[in-house]
Amino acid sequence: MKKITSFSLVCMTLLNASEVLELSSIDVNEKRINTKVIKNISEEEIKSADLAEALTKHVPSISIVRRSGIANDIILRGAKKDNINVLIDNSKIYGACPNRMDPTTSHVLANNIEKVEVTEGPYDVENFGTLSGLVKVKTKEPSQEFSGDINLNIGSFGYKKGSFTVSGGNEYIKLLLSASKEESDQYKDGNGNNFYEQQVANGTATKTTSEYSLKNRNFKAYEKKTLLTKTIINLDDSSEFELSYTANRSDNVLYPNTPMDADYDDSDIYTIGYTKRNLGKYSKELNAEYYYSKVDHPMSTTLRDNGAMQMTNHMKSSIWGTKIKNSMDIANGELLLGVDTSTRNWKGHYYNKIKSHIRNSIPSTDTDNRAIFSQYEKSFGKLDIEVGARYDNTSIKTDDTTRNDNNYNALNGHIFSVYNVDEDTKIFAGIGKAERVPDARELYITNANGTIPGNDDLKATKNYEIDLGIEKRFGDFSIKSKIFYSKLKDYIYNKNGVSFENIDAKIYGAEVSGYYLIGNNMILDYGISYLKGKKDNPLSGQTDKDLAEIPPLKANLALSYDFGPSILTTQLIASKSWSNYDEDNGEQDLAGYAVINTKYNHKINKNFDVTLGIDNIFDKTYASTNTYNDIKYIGIGDTELMNDPGRYFYVNLKYSF
Repeated sequence: MKKITSFSLVCMTLLNASEVLELSSIDVNEKRINTKVIKNISEEEIKSADLAEALTKHVPSISIVRRSGIANDIILRGAKKDNINVLIDNSKIYGACPNRMDPTTSHVLANNIEKVEVTEGPYDVENFGTLSGLVKVKTKEPSQEFSGDINLNIGSFGYKKGSFTVSGGNEYIKLLLSASKEESDQYKDGNGNNFYEQQVANGTATKTTSEYSLKNRNFKAYEKKTLLTKTIINLDDSSEFELSYTANRSDNVLYPNTPMDADYDDSDIYTIGYTKRNLGKYSKELNAEYYYSKVDHPMSTTLRDNGAMQMTNHMKSSIWGTKIKNSMDIANGELLLGVDTSTRNWKGHYYNKIKSHIRNSIPSTDTDNRAIFSQYEKSFGKLDIEVGARYDNTSIKTDDTTRNDNNYNALNGHIFSVYNVDEDTKIFAGIGKAERVPDARELYITNANGTIPGNDDLKATKNYEIDLGIEKRFGDFSIKSKIFYSKLKDYIYNKNGVSFENIDAKIYGAEVSGYYLIGNNMILDYGISYLKGKKDNPLSGQTDKDLAEIPPLKANLALSYDFGPSILTTQLIASKSWSNYDEDNGEQDLAGYAVINTKYNHKINKNFDVTLGIDNIFDKTYASTNTYNDIKYIGIGDTELMNDPGRYFYVNLKYSF
């Protein structure tokens, strides 16, 4: 079994058609069985810098929200936006765009990521606002040995990317520097249509003024530059400082099915961490963290065919936070105690063509959170139990004196247990409750025309959830099955773009995943996810009880064959049609699809390797993302859809030292 598991762990790093990820379904060292640990992303991610696309292809419970060629969003178990918590090096960063042009996943690129941990459900007490899931992104760590790599990548639709990483140091200090630059033209869907041509095919170009103007119809889809620097200082054998800085600069990102494009999207993340181990009986490890992040994001209609009606919505977002936590051994278990605090600011302004101020889109709003938390883990023979609790006090204050400030208090917690039947069988169960407060957009946003969808009387959303599952290995075959039921109280919902309301709803589903080792050099990885979401009652004046943004049945399969210095991988991603969707709030019937990707990697020598790949081999025309009117779309009727990319060829050359 040890030999099989070791080989499987190696093979799983080679499993995928366009992103090579190591999936935690066979990671026997994983701390919690409901957390997927996706490793080696910075070394193996070669086709695209888009983290959302990578996660979607290789985690069955995650689906992409396709908005552009880059900077896409994710849905985790039917939860999106502030309903899931995304951290980068334990720091928070919030996109500034109310239309989700710059989700958190867009502010760090795959070539800078070492691993991602995905926890499903409300089983996190360390971080503010983990309602339905947690995605923790860990960027690359510096090494003591001098090392690095250079990647050059070209692909279809004029894609070009170059990146490098260099790291080194000594026993006292380690440094890392990583940078990248990439650009792409507009991709074409399976019908051969670029962004403007999709607008034409949907009828948008003849019925609105939001189509691309004549001179901008072949504009580049985006340009993007990133920088990551990190320093680790070892003060002694038991303590260290870590400092990091992440910069993202995106220019002229096109969003063809919304009224505006991003003029630019600039973000900066600063983190400082201190760790001290073995302070004494009551301090096994002490951690202190500080972070600050900011996003500057003007979006405009400059590239559209609307003449004198051109407009800019200049949005800014920032957050700073601190956390101190201490772990200790008590009664043959481990106790964690901590305090957490953060302040988030969000604001935006509309300007006309001559840069005159029209009105605020979001008045300057501060969300201040103060919290204490604790967690205790202990084993009772074959039974492992984790108990956590968190108390939050949150105040939200706005500069708009005509709107209400808000205060929220919450006590949340969970119990999660694993029963180890034997070394090949685990049964697990969890029950938890979590809350998240409304954000400034949901409370206070004003549209360009002066209408106010924001609702300053919104309550915090509560999630009451139960999870059950079993993991079993049968020699060369592994299977993990799990089900969950989530009761959402005061769930924040957008009523057809007109207003935000609190509703009661439920989301439930099941997932099956695992692997099968075929012989000595072939492995099959599989995953299937099913979700269902329902409102308890339709919104006023509506009849549809289907919950929006609940992706249909989704399957991921990957077959990898290792023959010496070369590896060939073929992957299938399939989705059932959207038979259940919220038509009252803008969603529509979408056809199912099956897309096949393949990749061939060959190691030329110890320093060079080359990768050739094709995504969407059969040039399938499909749309993975529906059109819930929580954001502003263009079009008349069912014309806002955006198709995913058609057949895509790519080549990557990597030099390592």
